[in-house]
Amino acid sequence: MRVVIATCSVDYDGRLTAHLPLANRLLLVKADGSVLIHSDGGSYKPLNWMSPPCAMAEVEPDEAEAADGVTGVWVVQHAKSEDRLRVRLHEVHHDSAHDLGVDPGLVKDGVEAHLQKLLAEHITTLGDGFTLTRREYMTPIGPVDILCRDASGGSVAVEIKRRGEIDGVEQLTRYLELMNRDPALRPVTGIFAAQQIKPQARTLAEDRGIRCVVLDYDELKGIDNSDHRLF
Repeated sequence: MRVVIATCSVDYDGRLTAHLPLANRLLLVKADGSVLIHSDGGSYKPLNWMSPPCAMAEVEPDEAEAADGVTGVWVVQHAKSEDRLRVRLHEVHHDSAHDLGVDPGLVKDGVEAHLQKLLAEHITTLGDGFTLTRREYMTPIGPVDILCRDASGGSVAVEIKRRGEIDGVEQLTRYLELMNRDPALRPVTGIFAAQQIKPQARTLAEDRGIRCVVLDYDELKGIDNSDHRLF
């Protein structure tokens, strides 16, 4: 990542036009090619940015820009559209590059990973006679959270989310399509399990024959709350 603090102005041209007047700003150039312009405020949200795929070129200012005190120009062009950023640098206060390495991703406490572990330990929460086959059952497109068998011995794929939305249902649908091609597993049914399930996700899941189960994290941890039960 390249980190630049500079006195600059920025013009954006594309689906609309926008102008950031001259001021001190933080400029970030990430390894994926994205460029973000931040002020000292506004929390995490940049004032303007260009998402990948894009390319950045550092060019000399034209005569008018040079006469206005511009010492360098960044031209950032999106690869699939006419969107363009032009960053005019008047003074660079800091310029450094840092190799951040491979990011392991965000690890959330008490959500999907813990729900998966607890549900695997208490698999009969899904129904009498359910037995665990394994957690993180690998498919060609990624791991299903839990593979288990119901009381009749049928294979069941369980996808677990903290908030159940349509994209989670779509994800489980893709897993089921692939798993049902395996003669050792099929027929495979699906369960979409989450702490909250949005109505649209429930409708889509049930339309595709996927059962929805609302999970109570405290109950799975063994905290009895008669007001909030799965069944």
